[in-house]
Parts: sequence; C-alpha cells; structure tokens
Amino acid sequence: MPDQQGGDSGPAFPYIRRKPATGTAGRHAMQPIAIRLYGDRVMVGIVLVSHSQTLAQGAAELATQIAGGVVPVIPAGGTADGRLGTSAELIAAAIASADKGDGVVLIPDLGSAVLSARALLADLDVTASGSSLVLVDAPFVEGAVAAAAAASGGLDLAAVAAAAEEARDARKL
Repeated sequence: MPDQQGGDSGPAFPYIRRKPATGTAGRHAMQPIAIRLYGDRVMVGIVLVSHSQTLAQGAAELATQIAGGVVPVIPAGGTADGRLGTSAELIAAAIASADKGDGVVLIPDLGSAVLSARALLADLDVTASGSSLVLVDAPFVEGAVAAAAAASGGLDLAAVAAAAEEARDARKL
C-alpha cells in the first residue's frame, strides 16, 4: 500500500501521530499500532484496584458502559470480608477474570493499592502463565474510562496503558 510520501508502507495499518522522527524537518512521522479487527480482536483486560468495593464496582460499571460492554473491566475493591482495604487474593482473581490473552492493565486508586498490586505482581510467575500485566500511574476513574475506550477499539496493551496514563492530562474545565 503506498504511504503518504509515495513509498510502500506494507500492509494497511491504522496510524497514529507520534513525536517527530529525527530528520523529518517538523513533519510528524506515522507509526503503526497493533490492532486487529472483528473476529481476530485484541482484547486487553482492565482491573480496577481500590480500597472500596463500591468505588471499584462503580468505576467498572461506568467504564464498561462507555466501552460498549465488550471490554472485561473487573473491580478488585475492598477486602474479602467487605471492609475498606486491598486484597491480593481479590486482585489475583480479578486478573484471572480480565485476562483474555492480550494482557491486563491494572489501575490502582491510592498508595497502598499500588503497594498491594506491586507485591502481587512480584509474586506472580508471569512467564509461566504467559500473561502480560501492566500497572499504570493513572487517575482512577478517568484512567479506567480512557483505558476501556482504547481497549474497545482493539488497541494493544501498550496503547491501552498509555491511554490510561494520558488521562491525567485531560482537563475538565
């Protein structure tokens, strides 16, 4: 397929604009992103790690509806007995539920949720399971919505994680 400069860019990929490549004299270089359509769809899962079961469920409900119900957005909030806190067991179960083979993005709400997720990730044997897990530094609700929207579009794990993290720059006013 001819590219915009008349050369051959190979297969037809969707493109996104990135920072200018070296030597492009200010033009934006086009970089391919991984995307599969229809039956061979990329499906990145999302886990929302919160101290509150209600907060995690509400954010998951919002993100799921915005994504059209096609993305696994799984809440991992509170403790097993319903108190405020975080639970490695609930996070692990949520990861297992969200993982459809193309990776899982974890979005924590506050500091100790980050610590719980990091401790769990350190203990998991990711190579044995073949899972790709990314813990992102993103605003909880906005990051969940941005990640779910990106995942619903068939974007790969890196693009979904980037969408979540970029949500921190979205202005409300």
